[in-house]
Amino acid sequence: MNIKELIPQREPFLFIDHILEVDAQTIKSEMTFTPELDFFQGHFPSNPIVPGVILNEHCFQTAAAFIAKNEGGINNQLAVVSRVQSAKFKNLVKPEDKIISTTTLVERIANAAFFKSVVLNQDKQKVLIIEFSVALVGDGHA
Repeated sequence: MNIKELIPQREPFLFIDHILEVDAQTIKSEMTFTPELDFFQGHFPSNPIVPGVILNEHCFQTAAAFIAKNEGGINNQLAVVSRVQSAKFKNLVKPEDKIISTTTLVERIANAAFFKSVVLNQDKQKVLIIEFSVALVGDGHA
């Protein structure tokens, strides 16, 4: 499944390598954080870690891909984050680490969708648990 056919984000702000599976309620995606990624140069250069906002964005992009895949595209609308209810960071993510996220649709109301993501590292340790909402707005070609 080609992520670029589902969401509008592109490098250097695309934070999904692969969609692993999708069903009616859940999507799984993964990302490996290569040392060449620009943010490692400035986010603690002597001990680089993936910024929490990048981990969040990975989940947001995964949710947008879920909507696009399960609804046959998002009808020229853009899925944007409208609220973060909670975010708990459990472990650091460093260069060469791989994350696998499971993002579940909790509720869908009109143009809003509510999700929960659980992100694990390659050792199956929890990295992030986040609950958030996205809204479908405007023209997806903006």
